[in-house]
Amino acid sequence: MSERLRLLSKRGSEFLGVDHPILGGAMSWLSESRLVSAISNAGGFGVIACGSLNPSDLEKEIEKTKKLTEHPFGVNLITMHPQLSDLIDCCIKQNISHVVLAGSIPSASSIFRLKTAGVKVIGFAPALSLAKRLIKSGLDALVIEGIEAGGHVGPVSTNVLAQEILPNINEVPIFVAGGIGRGEAMSFYLEMGASGVQMGTRFVCAHECIAHKNFKKAFLKANSRDAILSTQLDDRFPVIPVRSLKNKGTKLFLKRQQEVIKDFDNGKKTMPEAQLDIEHFWAGALKKAAIEGDIDTGSVMAGQSIGLIKKEQSLSEIINEFIVQADFKYNN
Repeated sequence: MSERLRLLSKRGSEFLGVDHPILGGAMSWLSESRLVSAISNAGGFGVIACGSLNPSDLEKEIEKTKKLTEHPFGVNLITMHPQLSDLIDCCIKQNISHVVLAGSIPSASSIFRLKTAGVKVIGFAPALSLAKRLIKSGLDALVIEGIEAGGHVGPVSTNVLAQEILPNINEVPIFVAGGIGRGEAMSFYLEMGASGVQMGTRFVCAHECIAHKNFKKAFLKANSRDAILSTQLDDRFPVIPVRSLKNKGTKLFLKRQQEVIKDFDNGKKTMPEAQLDIEHFWAGALKKAAIEGDIDTGSVMAGQSIGLIKKEQSLSEIINEFIVQADFKYNN
């Protein structure tokens, strides 16, 4: 690594305690012990996707990960999880160094408990105003994720978010996410003031990823334009857009919305019940595709960087290649 790239990477690498400031995006069902440990062993920072795991299962996943790596890794917790407090206790008990709070604005009590225990807390900021607010609330680092990302995404592109936030925030490290598929993108954002990047889609076709072979084949065949956003049918039921490959599953989501909206209009569901029903569609649909291999009716969540993935590789190959790309202009 050139001295220039090392200097640009220093803040993020030191914050994470790793060689390269590369966060693994927490992908439900896929960001488990094998993938997470492989990312950390390759010099990045793996992050367990807690998702809907209960505290006992999360503890087991953490312990499995510890057996596979001696390097730092973190845990992503969904703030709306009904057992969030117990999950936080689990992370503290297991001496997790970094926790990512995702899904909504984290509460002051959650941040305080984690920081009091010495845990570094990372959150998501989709706008400059919210970034400033989160820093005041005590967050130690931010991820700014653009609409190019896979899964649930915000409404603004990565490039615009970077221009809005990076020149105006220097109090905490900022990691850029969404559409990051090559190392040149990382060096570009590091030059703008970022401390590192977060990637998820790029790691799906790693040998160490447990994704079903059908899921990986779909990734290798897809073009960037194939990863599309879900459609919202009714303004009364705001849907956080989900980016995935277009298939029968995307049509099934529209059908599910229609059914839930009808139940609400007929008094069979309350507003919160209907909203939760719509959101729950994706958890089952993603597992159906990613783990069971049903890429026709399941949800093949993927970011637009999917078009840059051409083959299956080991995690070490992916990250080494990424760093060579990031370093190219500094060595020429």
